[in-house]
Amino acid sequence: MLYGLLDYIFWGLAIAAFGMSVWALVHAIKTPAKAFQAAGKLSKNLWLVFTGLATIFTLASASGYLGVGFAMLNIFTIASVIAAGVYLADVKPAVNEYRGGGSNQGPYGPW
Repeated sequence: MLYGLLDYIFWGLAIAAFGMSVWALVHAIKTPAKAFQAAGKLSKNLWLVFTGLATIFTLASASGYLGVGFAMLNIFTIASVIAAGVYLADVKPAVNEYRGGGSNQGPYGPW
């Protein structure tokens, strides 16, 4: 019984990691390449490779609990979560400053 509960917990974590990787990949696709240069970050193409691989590996990990992919937590899944986390915590806020204004700009910055 407990083994089944732990499987559901780890499957939920794998789905959350996949969602985080997809979020990072979509943001990297939508962000112009010049924003990465202006923010002093790695190139857009390199971040597309990192977040794309992160999405593939976390999808394989999440689908592994359905009997299709890799059900074990391996070094690639851990590296994928770290890469997506670094993008969302460090790169995304930096490049958002250079993406250009929108309707969500207030007098002191974004809302």
